[in-house]
Amino acid sequence: MSENLFKPINIAGQYLKNRLVAAPMCQYSSTNGEPSAWHRRHLGTLAISGVGMLMVESTAVSRKARISSKDLVLENEKQVFAFSNLLKEIKTLSDIPIALQISHAGRKGSVNVPWEKNGSSLDQNQGGWETISASSIARDKGWQKPRQMNIDEIKETVNDFALATRRACIAGFQGVEVHMAHGYLLHQFLSPISNQRKDKFGGDFLNRCRFPFQVIERVREILPRENLLGVRLTGDDCLDGGWTIDDCIRLAHELKDRGVSYLCISSGGILPVTKLKFGPCYQVHLADKVKAAVKIPIRTAGMITTPHQANEIVQAGKADMVALGRQLIRDPWFPFHAANELSERFIVPNQYKRCLP
Repeated sequence: MSENLFKPINIAGQYLKNRLVAAPMCQYSSTNGEPSAWHRRHLGTLAISGVGMLMVESTAVSRKARISSKDLVLENEKQVFAFSNLLKEIKTLSDIPIALQISHAGRKGSVNVPWEKNGSSLDQNQGGWETISASSIARDKGWQKPRQMNIDEIKETVNDFALATRRACIAGFQGVEVHMAHGYLLHQFLSPISNQRKDKFGGDFLNRCRFPFQVIERVREILPRENLLGVRLTGDDCLDGGWTIDDCIRLAHELKDRGVSYLCISSGGILPVTKLKFGPCYQVHLADKVKAAVKIPIRTAGMITTPHQANEIVQAGKADMVALGRQLIRDPWFPFHAANELSERFIVPNQYKRCLP
């Protein structure tokens, strides 16, 4: 049987009934870093949508790692308990594998939520906090200038990722995805645009990768082998002098050697304005290049809106999984519609069988 959107796949021991994944989508709706009633409703809907795996939104590894004050955080036992209760509730709805994306915002932190003042940067007089990064370079005009991290802070942040991973396991997640894309802290170390350090964490490719490598090695050490370890990775900064697809492929080989289970290839994010051209399936070519070069499961995402687009990506071998974000919000039953359109047998929740032809 050839690969297609509805052929099951086994990723590092986790069984996905199809290749569709609910992408991690920040909701900026937490209370004290804990998931709220909104999260329960939002994630519960995604869990019964028919996708093969559910990714819970980017969750800060510490309070100071947040994007906004309303981010999810996983740094204490109260938050572990709240996440555990969330997962127990979702698992009463579906047996779908659920993984957590973990992240540090770095210089993209200390901002308003997107619907307040366009997500603008906050200073400490407005309830903001000091941001840190690879180098003391602001993301853009109007953004807070971060402080360059010292060696002790790098070690502390590696430990924060490790502790968040341990807490995710205790809460009941079946995997974690480390966020190295979209201009967040680990990407800030990878990209020459944001990393102009002169020590062992800056300069050439391997030095810029040193901190992300340390994070992955510690996370893999803690994570049980039967649990997924994914990485969201930028394929191209789409800027002169930035991170390139060749850098991404080189890093992908290194991540595979360190026990990463899959990669999700994205693009852009290191600066607000890039040469990135948006359009249907606009990031698939990057995933395709990484998949052709590295034998590791690959996920793609980005303006994939029709069943035939998603199916063609898998059938053509451009990616092994397709993540849907905005399209799942617009059409929460996309997987059912896709199965019907592609003439695939698809199991729906028992409670809904009488509603379907």
